[in-house]
Amino acid sequence: MSKECKTPSKLEKILAAGHFGVTSECGPPRGSDPEAIGEKAALIRNHVDAINITDNQTSVCRMCSLAACIRLKTLGVEPVLQMVTRDRNRIALQSDILGAASWDINNILCLTGDHQSFGDNAKGQNVHDLDSMQLLQTVRMMRDESKFLGGDEIKRPPRMFIGAAANPFADPYEIRVSRLAKKIAAGAEFIQTQCIYNMEKFEDWMKKVVDRGLHEKTYIMAGLTPMKSVGMARYMKNRVPGMDVPDAIVKRLADTPKEKQAEEGIKICIEQILRLKEVKGIAGFHIMAIEWEEKVPEIVEAAGLYPRPEV
Repeated sequence: MSKECKTPSKLEKILAAGHFGVTSECGPPRGSDPEAIGEKAALIRNHVDAINITDNQTSVCRMCSLAACIRLKTLGVEPVLQMVTRDRNRIALQSDILGAASWDINNILCLTGDHQSFGDNAKGQNVHDLDSMQLLQTVRMMRDESKFLGGDEIKRPPRMFIGAAANPFADPYEIRVSRLAKKIAAGAEFIQTQCIYNMEKFEDWMKKVVDRGLHEKTYIMAGLTPMKSVGMARYMKNRVPGMDVPDAIVKRLADTPKEKQAEEGIKICIEQILRLKEVKGIAGFHIMAIEWEEKVPEIVEAAGLYPRPEV
């Protein structure tokens, strides 16, 4: 993989320099309070290289990702714009990409989005004019060829480090590596994975990724979400599609006194990062502490990922 950076992205520069990248994420508020995102970001900004802003995650209506990313940008924090194809056609997608580029937002994560039946607008109509792979191709075309999908020239094209998500645990497992290869071919320069709990299965997936040389074509950032309780572990195991939570994790938390389960969940997350640092092909970590942002610094420091490198 070329170590030459194509964009001004701080995240890209850190990964290209061979450092472990560290990202986290913030969910926008269910309202218009302009301080809400800044308050969350203040908790983690010194311990991460960039912060993802989720795009109406779980199909629940929130402040738009673009506005929240602009808010981070004005605060001197590097955002990762998450963009789902569920809610916009190709005109709106390209328009929002240009809007982000006008604010020099230099990272984008291209996603499909959760089905609207999961959220608070179950009767809403999804769009999916493009799928996530076509969105990857669109951003690459806009950036590298300075062209819209219709072929017209773009004045001042976006300069975005382009990412995608990967779920090594979804069914059928046999196609997971091939699907990753397709996303890379479509233009994904970095990958953030689904939350990892089944370490053995993830390591098997990574071995297959490395055997195909895919780790040399994209930066793979391992996704981690610390458990707050055994209740959370059981919910994620039984109710969240595409999640693989081993019985051993549930039992470990169940065997821990209730008042210490959150602490044990943090400990598990740190142990996972330390183990994953030794896995060939891992370029960084995406720590998704859901409404628990204050714990990200503790995790980053204990995992030996602090201080963050300067680039």
